[in-house]
Amino acid sequence: MPELRKDIVTREWVIISKERAKRPHDFAHTKKALEELPEHDKSCPFCTANEDKTPPEVLVYRPVNSGPNSPGWLLRVTPNKYQALISEGDLNRENYHIYDHMNGVGAHEVVIECPEHNLSLATMDDKQVERVVWSYIDRYNALREDTRLKYFLVFRNHGVTAGCSLAHPHSQIVATPIIPQKVWGKVRGVTQYREYRDKCVYCDIIATETNLQERVICENGSFTAIAPFASRSPFETWILPKNHRSCFAKMSRFEVEQFSAILKDVLGRLHRCLNNPPYNYMIITSPNDTDTLDTFHWYLEITPRLTTPAGFEIGTSIYINIVPPEDAARYLREA
Repeated sequence: MPELRKDIVTREWVIISKERAKRPHDFAHTKKALEELPEHDKSCPFCTANEDKTPPEVLVYRPVNSGPNSPGWLLRVTPNKYQALISEGDLNRENYHIYDHMNGVGAHEVVIECPEHNLSLATMDDKQVERVVWSYIDRYNALREDTRLKYFLVFRNHGVTAGCSLAHPHSQIVATPIIPQKVWGKVRGVTQYREYRDKCVYCDIIATETNLQERVICENGSFTAIAPFASRSPFETWILPKNHRSCFAKMSRFEVEQFSAILKDVLGRLHRCLNNPPYNYMIITSPNDTDTLDTFHWYLEITPRLTTPAGFEIGTSIYINIVPPEDAARYLREA
């Protein structure tokens, strides 16, 4: 029988459709394998020797003897050439009859994760994955000095189905002058749970899942990866810090090493289990003005793009998941 499950934080419902359950090999998808890509593509704006095809870098990790915006880098961050929001100008928020609007001020940056065109976070070496995480932290700390910016989303689109238009390994950072409603929903859920139980909901989730071991995928000393109880889509995965922190940028050096290791581990399991699936990942962190408070609990959310929301999901916001999270966790543990 299908089962309705409720997200403990957002209070949204999902349908776990056990009768329609699928195995990993059922999710065939059209892809160009990373192994088929060249290490360097002269037409790719993110490849080495094409630095003039991107805006000037705002952050770079490179040997000390190489110049800015030139070959020899290990990782670059540049403004997105096609920015959703721009950094110049004032917000000028005002009303238009019953509506509210403002200028599209913010930040939109691209993290070019490595020089090699044919790698991914699942196939990079450990040190390079760690550089990627440090770039997120460095740019967060730089951008949060702008008081106009209220929320920062670090995200990665992998594969065409997930919205990736360039194969070269990269992720993005968008800073907005407003706090998105989805984030407000999580903040309210965390606050309400704390008021009711005097505990952090995500700390309780970690304790419960560690005790049950039904949906735990893997863990290390600082992080736990789980298939959430009310997974909205097949193989949805969360990576949660065991130490309660509201903001990902507050990680210690050791925690960055541990986070990088489990991120590579989980993406590697998805890569092997699902044959390099398209996915999105997002770092869900506290809003800028509360990131120093001990109220939220940050985590990384991975959503493989194996199914397409249709009329029912769009009309009700109730997602139908055809892979029970217990099965997804088992497949990924075995991968």
